[in-house]
Amino acid sequence: MTEIAAATFTSPIGELLLLSDGEALTGVHFDGRHGQAQTPGGEHDPVIVEAARQLRAYFAGERDSFALPLRPAGTPFEVEVWEELRRIPYGETLSYGELAGRVGSPGAARAVGRANACNPIPIVIPCHRVIGADGSLTGFGGGLDTKRRLLDLERGALALSLG
Repeated sequence: MTEIAAATFTSPIGELLLLSDGEALTGVHFDGRHGQAQTPGGEHDPVIVEAARQLRAYFAGERDSFALPLRPAGTPFEVEVWEELRRIPYGETLSYGELAGRVGSPGAARAVGRANACNPIPIVIPCHRVIGADGSLTGFGGGLDTKRRLLDLERGALALSLG
């Protein structure tokens, strides 16, 4: 079994728990909600160090995409949805129905929504860019306020401070 390194990253939207298997980022969790015990030295894991650096730049408005090795665990359908999420341009949104069409499953908006909810690497895999068909903000693991703040940041309407 692969050992998972974990370290906390203090962001403008709260504490994020970053997880790495030593080769790829495997998780980003809000407010320690994952319950993963900290691995001694996890903050020195090269994947976590690079993820923290890129997240800092993202929150400062200096980065609009991530170049990290990722290893999200999920079903083939979930992985396909997550790959499509990465194609949504920075600052833009897409409805669940539109996303379902992009993965070749028109009419499967609910299944896409479930896959979106299971995204283990939010922000980096930008599930916050998916909204309701009527333009409303719908479910997000970090909460709707956090989703709104991330979308505002990407639209240039908000500069988040790293304190």
